[in-house]
Amino acid sequence: MSTDVEAAEGVDAELIGQRYERHFGHGKASLARMLGAVVETHSEGAWVTAADGKRYLDFGGYGVFILGHRHPRVVEAVKRQIDRHPLATRVFLEPVTAAAAEALASVSPGDLDCVHFVNSGAEATEAGIKLARAHGRTALITTERGYHGKTIGALSVTANRQYQQPFKPLLPDTSQVPYGDAVTLRRALAARPGRGCVILEPVQGEGGVRMPPPGYLREVADACQEFGALLIVDEIQTGLGRLGTWWGCDVEGVVPDIMLVGKGLSGGVVPAAAMLARPEVYQPFGRDPILHTSTFGASPLACAAALAAVEAIRDEDVVARAAALGERLIAGVRRTVAARAPWLISEVRGRGLLIAIQPVEQRFVGELLLELMDRGVLLNHSLNASEVLRFTPPATLTEDEVQLFLTVLAEALTAVAERA
Repeated sequence: MSTDVEAAEGVDAELIGQRYERHFGHGKASLARMLGAVVETHSEGAWVTAADGKRYLDFGGYGVFILGHRHPRVVEAVKRQIDRHPLATRVFLEPVTAAAAEALASVSPGDLDCVHFVNSGAEATEAGIKLARAHGRTALITTERGYHGKTIGALSVTANRQYQQPFKPLLPDTSQVPYGDAVTLRRALAARPGRGCVILEPVQGEGGVRMPPPGYLREVADACQEFGALLIVDEIQTGLGRLGTWWGCDVEGVVPDIMLVGKGLSGGVVPAAAMLARPEVYQPFGRDPILHTSTFGASPLACAAALAAVEAIRDEDVVARAAALGERLIAGVRRTVAARAPWLISEVRGRGLLIAIQPVEQRFVGELLLELMDRGVLLNHSLNASEVLRFTPPATLTEDEVQLFLTVLAEALTAVAERA
């Protein structure tokens, strides 16, 4: 069997579906068939191209593509690193890893100067939990609908019984509190003095783009300080400009003890994620460099992508663009809903380029998703809020692409409304 990429792209969708069935299981194959058995082969900017030549405007990607697909600066950095030194011995010093850490720390809040690179957001969560446990903070407090990954430690604080139940028992001494309720969280910390570790998102992404009340993060940080708890802020989806600020916690001037970064750190090219910590919090990892390690974590290839991504976000004013573009998109979606099917949608909400549409009934989620995809727009449902459609477009959208999206949304809403 040929392993040539071009040959693989020429395989028909039916054969690829059979391979999915055989090697990945019935579930993935069935989902692919339900979505039309589309085979994606190319991407650039805001667009993904299928094998049949159809192009899709990508408003999905689970928050990865803040710079769009194949951003030239990131691609060039990765190509250059492949030609030079893609993986390191891990014995000697390596300059790209050091430069990426310095760049990331330079745009992070406060004194979050210590960086531990990993390969995925879930791994960042694991590193954060382990670092907290090294300080004796073993009582984990997460929020309802919070999502932090699906490895065992991360799953323990991902508040979804559907994902947790098959793998129990998970980490002990883990509890949930309502998101946005600082009073209940404070009580939970008071019951665990000196042992607490709070993990939460500044805006819940997979929870359905849920935003806390003003002042919530500051109250949480103050409560953590009062009761000797560590605060982990998960910026895996919300960070690096997605919310129209560098970080979600910037809005209230909160500097967590530990911050988790991912998705956009990849530059949309090579998987990369990181855990950042204050120097005094990082000490257990800093003292013992082999206490928590990963063979491929902090590879020069991934760090080249991360470095280029941070520099592109900074130099191309992506944060301000995300803020302005988000305001326009949210206002445009609200106008479109009001004009076409106001009774079909209960709420449009968002911050920056993390936007949610919530239909009045869950059945309309799938219908809208399919109508939009049929018309060439990709989006995501929310893993911890199946009643919500979530849009995470790139900050590189052109005016024509914005208008195209709003036109397609209007058509999709009309089609669903006519059948309802």
